[in-house]
Amino acid sequence: MSDVLITIDGKQCTATEGEYVLGVARRNDIFIPALCYVTNCSPTLACRLCLVDIDGKRAYSCNARAKEGMNVITKTEEIEKERRAIMEIYDINHPLECGVCDQSGECELQNYTLHMAVDSQHHCIADTHRPTKQWGKIHYDASLCIVCERCVTVCKDMIGESALKTVPRGGAELDKAWKDKTEKDAYAMWNKLQKSIIGIASGAETLDCTQCGECTAVCPVGALVSSDFQYTSNAWELQKIPASNPHSSDCSLLYYDVKHTSTSNPEPKIYRVNSDHNYAPLHAAARYGFDFQNEVTCKDESAFARVVELLQTKVDTIVFDSYITNEEALILQKLKEKFGFKLVNEDAKAYQNFLKHFASTSGSNLYSGDLKFISESNFVVSFGSAIKTDSPNAGYAMNNAIGMNKGAGLYFHPVADPIVSAYSKNLLSITHKIGAEEAIAYLLLDLFGDKAAMPKGVVDYLASFHAVEKKIIQESVKEEIKEMVKDEESGEEKEVVKTITKMVETEIEVDTNALLEMIGEEVDLVEKITKLLDKKDSFSLIAGEDLYTHPRAENIAKLLGLIERFTAFKLVIIPSRTNTLGISLICDLDDVKGNFSLGYNVKGDFTLSSLGKGDLDMPALNQQEGTFTSMNKCVVPTNAALAFKGYCLNDIANAVGLEAEWTIDYTPYLPSEKGFKKEKFDTLPNRFENDGTENRGYALEPQTFTCKDNVEPIASFTCKEGDVVYRANPVYQFSAFTNKAHQLSEAGALYASTAFLEAKNLHDGAVVTVENEAGAKLVIAVKEEKMIDGLIAYLPTFDTKIDTAPFFKEGYRFAHVVIKGVEHV
Repeated sequence: MSDVLITIDGKQCTATEGEYVLGVARRNDIFIPALCYVTNCSPTLACRLCLVDIDGKRAYSCNARAKEGMNVITKTEEIEKERRAIMEIYDINHPLECGVCDQSGECELQNYTLHMAVDSQHHCIADTHRPTKQWGKIHYDASLCIVCERCVTVCKDMIGESALKTVPRGGAELDKAWKDKTEKDAYAMWNKLQKSIIGIASGAETLDCTQCGECTAVCPVGALVSSDFQYTSNAWELQKIPASNPHSSDCSLLYYDVKHTSTSNPEPKIYRVNSDHNYAPLHAAARYGFDFQNEVTCKDESAFARVVELLQTKVDTIVFDSYITNEEALILQKLKEKFGFKLVNEDAKAYQNFLKHFASTSGSNLYSGDLKFISESNFVVSFGSAIKTDSPNAGYAMNNAIGMNKGAGLYFHPVADPIVSAYSKNLLSITHKIGAEEAIAYLLLDLFGDKAAMPKGVVDYLASFHAVEKKIIQESVKEEIKEMVKDEESGEEKEVVKTITKMVETEIEVDTNALLEMIGEEVDLVEKITKLLDKKDSFSLIAGEDLYTHPRAENIAKLLGLIERFTAFKLVIIPSRTNTLGISLICDLDDVKGNFSLGYNVKGDFTLSSLGKGDLDMPALNQQEGTFTSMNKCVVPTNAALAFKGYCLNDIANAVGLEAEWTIDYTPYLPSEKGFKKEKFDTLPNRFENDGTENRGYALEPQTFTCKDNVEPIASFTCKEGDVVYRANPVYQFSAFTNKAHQLSEAGALYASTAFLEAKNLHDGAVVTVENEAGAKLVIAVKEEKMIDGLIAYLPTFDTKIDTAPFFKEGYRFAHVVIKGVEHV
């Protein structure tokens, strides 16, 4: 779309043709009131406060699209009178409980009532009984609700669940006499208000959704609030500490809301997490998993002395996870360089290797896409990720793109996901065979690649791939013939055998259908994709954690590099943990550990733990200053919400010869050769600008390489018969840190769909044994998971009491097992 010039209140503004006028005004710091509109979502026209004059006609700026030469006036006497009348309507029968309301001090109804000087009331009507509702982690007070529909809109357009809707309120009908005494838009809004209230779309008594809490974030009044936060604090008492999501690689901006614990306890406490909801959503773990701090009362001097001694005499390996800052990663790298330690981080090593092979064919060490580009695309593909739980914010961006940009998409995964499948009728959800990710990468390259631009060697690889596929298909058909000849005798079926025999004996023209055979998808998939591609011109590809430890990870990474270069897709290769990308860039990682290991949040011979379960306590991420490297390839700052009274990694490093007063003194020394900048921590911004620009930290500088283009033909992948488990966590959970938070704490289980329980003749809460060929055995309860479908159950990693590692020794997220009910053992 082209740029156009419009005039708002005499100010010339550049806009994209078709952009909503309200968005243009906000970007240019021109105030237009709006209670119902949420940026990046569809307009509802529920509040009508954004009324403006466009070229002499009344219009709603949230729904009016910019056109060349348009003249917008945001204030006239008529408009101001209309807006004041609307605010009077909203204030009718609204409970006067501001002194105890959780939204007081942040309430947009308060703000607009004062802004428009509503100091008298000219309207009245009988009130309606509206009881409160408890919806899990969300409390709904219908008496406070102004039916702005923000919650409905954000749930549909941003999150993709459509769990809420307006339902009949049963309010008194407006006396027709009010029509002549009330402004036009105020009367229409009042009429709607009397008829509607917010309810659960399914008709159930509680929300059957992922309970991300985004509806509570966008609510302008106190109608939707966190059940945990309700009546615990006044908003103005809370100190907002800007930070970054510590639980996953979106590293979204959040604010820890902190104040003293009580009148008798001055120790600071986190009461909730907040966000800038107009610019980016938060997932449930970020919103509810805030109190995972490691509480210690003093420094353990003997344990500290012991770890210092071990580092100087016995340690040869440091094993650690990816829930650490960039600065801590640099400290570990410096310890490696000083003492020759091995650094072992299985998660970051797999990602590091994957990016290395990706770079060999893409020519860059970093992928080109980010969450913003995904949300602005109109065709999005996801594969290799159970996106709803692996990276919820990537899922939100995908849903937002398809819903708001008249977009379409493809979702490939072996575990069927009814939530993701319901994002849109224009999202094709493909439940494929386990291990078919390499075939999917080839399919995408074959369908979308510009073969005229590809080097001859790459085109030859595609041709050799087709030759291999031809052989695979022929062999599989031969096997089918053998079975038919052996088992069937009817004349009709002998005809089928003859037809297939003829196919084998002649040259089969192998095309993308061969790929579909491997993926396990119907042959008309290409036709379906072609229809979805109509008028699409902006393409995003999301690649996930299933790929990094896939048996064919190296070749898949190289294929993604070719997709990056020779298709229109911009890629996002999701880092699997909070700082996986940062660690993979900063640390020289090893494959195996030595004889004596120091563990950091990982069990070692001597263990440093932010969970309080080791030999020496360390601060958790909500107790640290530092930076993360997000999936958007940005170095973003995070601040300490709570103090830590013990030692930190920097104290240990200083005791063995490194010198830095504070951990953040390392921020400007992050490796510039890997794309980091020499920026001091205190100079890093962490905010959104009024126009929606994310001004947080800085973007990494990509490094370029000479491409080798040495991909391989596809390898056949045979899936064993029997039960399969998938290594994944349920909604809310990412690690032991999320599970430590009081709102999220739960016991892990074998999570299984209703279809799985029925097939196994099990019930929710049943106890089973899970065994593999290597002799690993786990006795575990089964939990019904209604947010997945199919016959693949999953084993979690967040509950430290359940050791699932023996089932995934090869690293791949799918494992073949035998699952038996205890009554059969």
